[in-house]
Amino acid sequence: MVRIDGLRDALPWVKTVLPGPKAKAVIERRAAAMPSAIRCAYPVVIRRGEGAMVEDVDGNVFLDWVGGVGVLNVGYSQPDVLAAVREQAGRYFHAMVNIITHEGSVALAEKLNAIVPVREKRRQTMFTNSGAETLENAVKIARSSSGRPNIIVFSGAFHGRTLLTATMTSKKAYYHGMGPLPDGIYRAEFPYLYRAPIGMNEDEAVDYYIGRFNAVFEEASPPEDVAAVVIEPVQGEGGFIPVPQAWIKAVRAICDRHGILIIADEVQTGFGRSGRLFVSDYWEEWGCPPDIIAMAKSIAGGLPLGAVTAGASIYGKVAPGTIGGTFGGNALSCAAALKVLEIMERDKLPERALAIGGKVRAAFTAWQKEIKAIGDVRGIGAMLGIEFVKDAHKTPWPELVTGTVAEAARNGLIIESAGTYGNVIRFLCPLVVTDAQLERGLEILKKSLQYAVERLSCRKEEIQGVIR
Repeated sequence: MVRIDGLRDALPWVKTVLPGPKAKAVIERRAAAMPSAIRCAYPVVIRRGEGAMVEDVDGNVFLDWVGGVGVLNVGYSQPDVLAAVREQAGRYFHAMVNIITHEGSVALAEKLNAIVPVREKRRQTMFTNSGAETLENAVKIARSSSGRPNIIVFSGAFHGRTLLTATMTSKKAYYHGMGPLPDGIYRAEFPYLYRAPIGMNEDEAVDYYIGRFNAVFEEASPPEDVAAVVIEPVQGEGGFIPVPQAWIKAVRAICDRHGILIIADEVQTGFGRSGRLFVSDYWEEWGCPPDIIAMAKSIAGGLPLGAVTAGASIYGKVAPGTIGGTFGGNALSCAAALKVLEIMERDKLPERALAIGGKVRAAFTAWQKEIKAIGDVRGIGAMLGIEFVKDAHKTPWPELVTGTVAEAARNGLIIESAGTYGNVIRFLCPLVVTDAQLERGLEILKKSLQYAVERLSCRKEEIQGVIR
């Protein structure tokens, strides 16, 4: 039996059918009070969370490998973050930065300017409230700075659900019936090496995708009209697909040749997840840093905050009044973010991400030898994905993922699907997970996968040859 008093170090324990009676009542209230278009994937109603663990209103305990979709890298209820927010709340909640300066926003901007690896060394930062708002402003900054209208994005991309960022997002389901959409957004093919044309090795595939990027200048927009290219260093919703080193180096060179800015969308990849504070830290080491970095999610440990860091010369060309907003750089959120950055450094959470990722990748790769349905294991640090396929033709198998996710939840593990075809399971566990919790989560996930395979075994055309 799990001791609930020690939730931070607890192991998963589900004692009711899900949802439990108390959770069921709240979920029914939600269905009546909130739109069904905003879905909830799991039959769980949180009562409290600590570290990587969640207790629901019925006393069930879950290990959370989603972390608010990458928001909780420092975990639920981090004590030092709570203390920083309480201290700030005792002085004031909010002072709009367009009206009154509050020192917390200045201190946070100074900190980010010192550590965010954009190309220009003299940097400035503005604050927003969310990932989508951050990307909106990054695009406005790039257009205003360059005097150019067009933006290049990629297949598989997810940048948000506002009208502009939904247009930038690849998957049509995210903006069904929402047109007309903004103009000036053009799409290139993302370097999805697992699904490169048949017969290509990695070097050939990278050359192919570089060629497809260059084709945009012929097929969609001439380069002199392109303000920026927006890239997720690891695609999130697209299936946890990392950008190859050779590809980003080539794209950086192409953009430099044509005077095009690179915006790195680090909303999900940032703040220790990759083994560095940003994936762009790796890019900088490779000699191809971005010009602008958009960030949000884990920046403030669960409070709403986003930021755009860019070179001062880029910001210097932006007209006053065209960027900003009421709650950007809220005092409580800035206090939390300053403490999050301190904790990241103090507790060496990027290094912890590498240790977690190494253990999880080793497990996933070992399973791949047993289970043919695992087509690919990929990612960076503790941002990992498993892609499931039915056959040697790489036919996506989303039903297997759906069954695995549901079974895992019934056994106390919260995981989430991803991918253009819904056939990827993603790993975004808080970086404060204990070794015991990590081992237990891997055990639950493997058993849940095996269970889902067995449940689908009656469909012979799908299951034949899945288990080696």
